[in-house]
Amino acid sequence: MKTKFLNTLLMSRQAPQAGNAPALGTGPTAAPLSPTELAQRLQTSLELERTLELFTQAIQWAFPHDGMTYDHPGLGLHLSWGRLSRHSCCYNLVVEREEIGELRFLRGRKFREEELTEVENLLSVLIYPLRNSLLYRQAVEAAQTDTLTGLYNRAALDHLLPRELAALRRGQQHLALLVVDIDHFKRINDTLGHSAGDQVLKAAADCLQEATRESDMLFRYGGEEFVMLMSTESPEDALLAGERIRRVLRNCEALQSAAPGFTLTASIGVAMARPTDSAFSLFDRADQAMYTAKQAGRDRVVRSEE
Repeated sequence: MKTKFLNTLLMSRQAPQAGNAPALGTGPTAAPLSPTELAQRLQTSLELERTLELFTQAIQWAFPHDGMTYDHPGLGLHLSWGRLSRHSCCYNLVVEREEIGELRFLRGRKFREEELTEVENLLSVLIYPLRNSLLYRQAVEAAQTDTLTGLYNRAALDHLLPRELAALRRGQQHLALLVVDIDHFKRINDTLGHSAGDQVLKAAADCLQEATRESDMLFRYGGEEFVMLMSTESPEDALLAGERIRRVLRNCEALQSAAPGFTLTASIGVAMARPTDSAFSLFDRADQAMYTAKQAGRDRVVRSEE
């Protein structure tokens, strides 16, 4: 590796690999791009996936490869394009002493030294657009994260729910929305103070995460109200999920100890999404079911009329 790249790229050649995956998508790669043209192309998007997809397509003319992976352990990111192949080379990318991830290229035949030199030049064009994409991703995630509980917030629900309803209309999934409201939360704030109320909300969020699957999406909607989106095959499965959440919250030691003198419970409303639902109508039906649970005595799960 050329010395001028030592401050931006750390390279290690990895052992051969084998495997199968979908073929690498083709893009506008017929004409070679100058570094300036490549930089301009990479600056057309701030979306991380799109930035890396543009890069792998654009460099095929100079650096043919069957697949590419990107990993950022610190952010929990793993992205891949193309297919696994016998040989690989790996680059740990560093900008101004900040690690911005690892790129791995894969191919059936060995990479030649002149090709590796070429890709190192091309990677020097990628690193700043890549860092900008990471910063943008982190900013978006921060804007959609509730600072108290670490769950998604209402803005994230407003963004994600229309997408999930669109998937429902394409027949890709069945969707249920659950509204979970901590019972008598105002009494906790009035009796123990808002600091205790915050501890209750944090503990409730932790318990909810323990009671849900990795594929379920949890949100703090506002105040003491939480929302869960889940893929499900039937209304019965959604009701079972609501009952599981209700029991977990009632028996959660961390939650109960956060409010001495109180027995904390939750009222839960469940609604199955219809193809005709808007984000508002689906939420409203689940919210009304939650209020029905409150009026019926709290600490229970009610499903909306379909």
